[in-house]
Amino acid sequence: MDALQITASTLVNALGVGKGTTLEAMFNSSSGLRNVHYPGMNFNTFLGLVNSVNNVELEDPLTKFSCRNNRLAKLALDTNDFRNEVDMAIERYGKDRIGVFLGTSTSGIAETENAYIGRNEETGKLLNIDMLYTDNTSSIQRYVCRSLGLTGVGMVISTACSSSAKVFASAYRHIQAGFCDAAVVGGVDSMCLTTLYGFNALQLVSEGICRPWDKNRQGINIGEAAGFVLLEKSSGNNHIRLTGYGESNDAYHISSPHPKGAGGKMAMESALMAAGINATDINYVNLHGTATPSNDQSESIGLSTVFNSEILCSSTKGMTGHTLGAAGINEAIICILALENSIIPANINLDTVDENLPVQVLTKSVKKSLNHIMSNSFGFGGSNCSLIFSC
Repeated sequence: MDALQITASTLVNALGVGKGTTLEAMFNSSSGLRNVHYPGMNFNTFLGLVNSVNNVELEDPLTKFSCRNNRLAKLALDTNDFRNEVDMAIERYGKDRIGVFLGTSTSGIAETENAYIGRNEETGKLLNIDMLYTDNTSSIQRYVCRSLGLTGVGMVISTACSSSAKVFASAYRHIQAGFCDAAVVGGVDSMCLTTLYGFNALQLVSEGICRPWDKNRQGINIGEAAGFVLLEKSSGNNHIRLTGYGESNDAYHISSPHPKGAGGKMAMESALMAAGINATDINYVNLHGTATPSNDQSESIGLSTVFNSEILCSSTKGMTGHTLGAAGINEAIICILALENSIIPANINLDTVDENLPVQVLTKSVKKSLNHIMSNSFGFGGSNCSLIFSC
């Protein structure tokens, strides 16, 4: 496939506001996860909260879009000079020729929860619900388009934890088909009780800090994040490029991965084929690595059928938590930072190596010149996506 260049990117997660805080954590092997309480939660766990979002206010003309998810999006749009880069792209192409492709899973669920909490006790009427501007999946895309002044083609993808990885594939196809000349791709997911209680009911939440690939791993820590990337046709300049993507859906189970990693294997192989490279050309794989017993086992088996056992890999969810619909963009930008700074981040919080996993992970960050990186995002229902980024 023809490569697309990464012209600009921005990221906010539990490690802090802006890409610099995440890069620092990659070098220092530090975590943004904290054992804190979220209002309304009655069980114990670690969370990856972005506390700065509490002080964000939307632009005056767009206050009707105000919800935690959109405030988190604005926090990211306002950093890393991203708005300026988009403005320059508008000058190159026009505001109607830049697409917007975003992934989310929680979207405005927190606002719906608040509406039910504040409902009229006698009639049950929801007094504070706004399905048009906040309480729906498309809210984030409509807000971002207006905030950036873009009128091109766009969509929201909601395929659980692969949502904001799949946006790269959708944007690529739209650019290749001529529907747009460039695209803002990204994802946003914010904390809400629905996901906290939902994952806890599935017995997938760890009481302690999450430990991907650890023998005694107990489950996920939920985090929140927002990230955006500006994609353009490659100009031959010194930019990181999207060189391959692969998608699959094994439809094995609504919430459990295929035990042999069949869907993940298909996605990884498809990405390699699209990029026109071999498995041996990949220098590092950023794992989906949720720290649930079944996910890490499944992904490790799938990896072993595509790569040899010496492949360098790690999960960065021990740093940021599992950011659900934003996991794809969160970890894609981590991969971009890795390529730009010649750093492979460690798989932190690992105490006891699980020798039953056929592929092992790095427990220390490694300085290494990198050419090709793969990022895996595997969602509920077997909705899988693998991306390849290259120098």
